[in-house]
Amino acid sequence: MSEHYFNVGQIINTHGIKGEVKVRRITDFDERFEPGQLLYWVNEGNSMEELVVKSHRIHKGFDLISFENHPSINDVERLRDGYLKVSSDAHEELEEHEFYFHEIIGSAVYLTSGEKIGSVEEILTPGANDVWVVKREGEKDALIPYIEEVVKEVHPDKKEIIIDPIEGLLD
Repeated sequence: MSEHYFNVGQIINTHGIKGEVKVRRITDFDERFEPGQLLYWVNEGNSMEELVVKSHRIHKGFDLISFENHPSINDVERLRDGYLKVSSDAHEELEEHEFYFHEIIGSAVYLTSGEKIGSVEEILTPGANDVWVVKREGEKDALIPYIEEVVKEVHPDKKEIIIDPIEGLLD
């Protein structure tokens, strides 16, 4: 069985001179960046390198991470724009009603009436609940809060989501 890897972040820059990198997070799981966590760095050329998290802190909304054996900016400069991934083996068992981003993105979104309104293009994590950005044809994107009132059914296996929008949600 081939191993799958899932994006948990993208290195968007270096930070300071002590080997820290600034990461745009693509995961809900804080433990992905805990010291000791094994991550796989992948670049556009698909070369892969194992990195072990040495330190992690949040600064101005970004995750700042340093890696074992990468003590200076010179060691991490080349990592810029690469993605940090975890192996599918590291997948956490999810609670009911929890999903991985990759299971939701690309899903078709239907109203309870059966009418298709679009598909999930992106997931925002602004605060209390995630917001799913639904691309609609000929209309502006709809922002669907992932709350029980609105999202009625999620079928990751079929890439389908059924919603019952509250008033004004799709205006």
